[in-house]
Amino acid sequence: MNDLPHTALRGTLHALWLGSLVVPLVAVLREPSASRWLGVVGLVLLAAAYEVALRNGKFWISGVATLVSIPLVAPVGPAELHPWAWIGGIAAGFAPLLLTGVWRWLTALGAVVLAGAVGFFADREPTTHLVIAAAVGATILATAGLPVWFAGLLEQARAGREARAELAVSEERLRFARDVHDLLGHRLTVIALKAELAGRLAATDPERSAAEAFEAQRLASSALSEVRDAVDGYRAVDLAEQLDAVRDVLREAGIRCTVTAVPVAGDGATQLALALREACTNVLRHSRATWCMIDLAERDGEVRMTVTNDGVDPAAPGRQGNGLRGMGERLAAHGGRVSADRSDGTHTLRVVVPT
Repeated sequence: MNDLPHTALRGTLHALWLGSLVVPLVAVLREPSASRWLGVVGLVLLAAAYEVALRNGKFWISGVATLVSIPLVAPVGPAELHPWAWIGGIAAGFAPLLLTGVWRWLTALGAVVLAGAVGFFADREPTTHLVIAAAVGATILATAGLPVWFAGLLEQARAGREARAELAVSEERLRFARDVHDLLGHRLTVIALKAELAGRLAATDPERSAAEAFEAQRLASSALSEVRDAVDGYRAVDLAEQLDAVRDVLREAGIRCTVTAVPVAGDGATQLALALREACTNVLRHSRATWCMIDLAERDGEVRMTVTNDGVDPAAPGRQGNGLRGMGERLAAHGGRVSADRSDGTHTLRVVVPT
């Protein structure tokens, strides 16, 4: 019960539990003898035990309190109010919410049967006790069980969205890793073989050893150049394509995305596309956004891109991350700048590049 995503739902369960004790409390207080105070003690014990169970998940406490309260509450109060039948119904209604697996239903059924047994020994009306306990238990399940079930579905949907976001980021990283592996795998193997051969020939054939060492150096330089070309190609992304890709990825992750853009060309478009990719990654990984707005506008010889989303965690620190610092350094080298701020539950990233 601690994992319920909404405090309001937990409050509803607490109120429902305490409200269910009203009839037993009225019955106990109407007892003319001094034994009514034993009934009050039993009800207070029950209320405290179930409150602990709802807050901390220590379900055994509520079970022990229920059993202890039987001799305290069952004989007390007017027979026509059947106080223990109500308590049995409360136990039957909350058992499926507090327990898991087959135990939840066995406990609920056992509470109803126990209420009937108590009715037989207390005032010889087992059928009435059974009916009251079953009706109260069903009412509690109908009132509280459905919201709890929906809350669980919402939590699963949120977890699925986060998993899809992580998968999208991982797939992009794996794609680039495969490209680098394809480029370097063969070259590095050949370089290692030539370096080993040069070491073996150093004493017997210095001329050939030098040639092999030179060839290894040439291959290393060539591999480095190819990796740089691959990275440049990875960086030189098309802004329009990146906008479409980001919009699709965010929508697949369950985030409403709107894009307002103007045509941008040249190096500024590349830098904006890289910044947009980083911004999208942050939205997917570091927030629980439900909407995201991307706006590009040209003004005063500059192109300004604003990325705003509502996924700010108020408890998260507001410090600048490594991705944002790296973005700022890269943009500064091209005459651009970046800034970010949080307010009213939204996060806004602003990127400016010269036209």
